[in-house]
Amino acid sequence: MTRQFDVVVERDADGFFVASVPALPGCHTQAKSLDVLNKRIREAIELCLEVEGKAPASLDFVGLQRITVNA
Repeated sequence: MTRQFDVVVERDADGFFVASVPALPGCHTQAKSLDVLNKRIREAIELCLEVEGKAPASLDFVGLQRITVNA
């Protein structure tokens, strides 16, 4: 069975790309290049699904927003 997951990719202060999968809590990885990140997040998704034992409820991607607050 094939499934699709939305992946959020950000770059941290050290230049690493960080990927997170909102539908799979705790499913994150990082890499110095986007090519390596893509491979690693696929592996992380497969491992998260294996550990979970069941498919998570699907989420519909709506969009991203950047919010600015005084902190």
